[in-house]
Amino acid sequence: MRTGLLRIVCAATLILGLASAAAAADTPDAWLTMKTRISLMTTEGISTKDLNVDTVNGVVTLHGKVATESEKVKAEQVARGIDGAKTVKNLIQVVPGTQRAVVERSDDMVKNAVETAFKANRRIEGSGIKVASVNKGVVLLSGKATSLDAHLEAIEVASAVSGVKRVATEVEVVPAS
Repeated sequence: MRTGLLRIVCAATLILGLASAAAAADTPDAWLTMKTRISLMTTEGISTKDLNVDTVNGVVTLHGKVATESEKVKAEQVARGIDGAKTVKNLIQVVPGTQRAVVERSDDMVKNAVETAFKANRRIEGSGIKVASVNKGVVLLSGKATSLDAHLEAIEVASAVSGVKRVATEVEVVPAS
């Protein structure tokens, strides 16, 4: 009786392991790249201005430049946490950047600038993504988007606005039915 139960448990474990491995293998590279970029761009303590992500056959490669070793390590940790990523290659170079003077702008000015940038972008304009708030240069996006592409583009556009220190997101991606 015990050996029969043990065999059933082992078989179930094997089947579940194979199923999760198959699911990970089926994750599209473009989805992994976008999900990794979104996670990196919305993680505090990582500057993504000079950071790139590529994915081939589930292998996520990080490359570009960051200012500190801790940013490099944090970026790799974030990428390793993405479901479906088989492995992560961290080719990021640590290059202490020259101190750029950040033009301080009021949160209202930053919010208006991001909203204006969103209105000028056709993919974001009708996407359902909105600027929920800006607090000390941190932009919070909200709403429901029909595509991961629009979500990523909204984060990229907001990040490029002068005075934005970081973008956080509560956007829910709900594919159109």
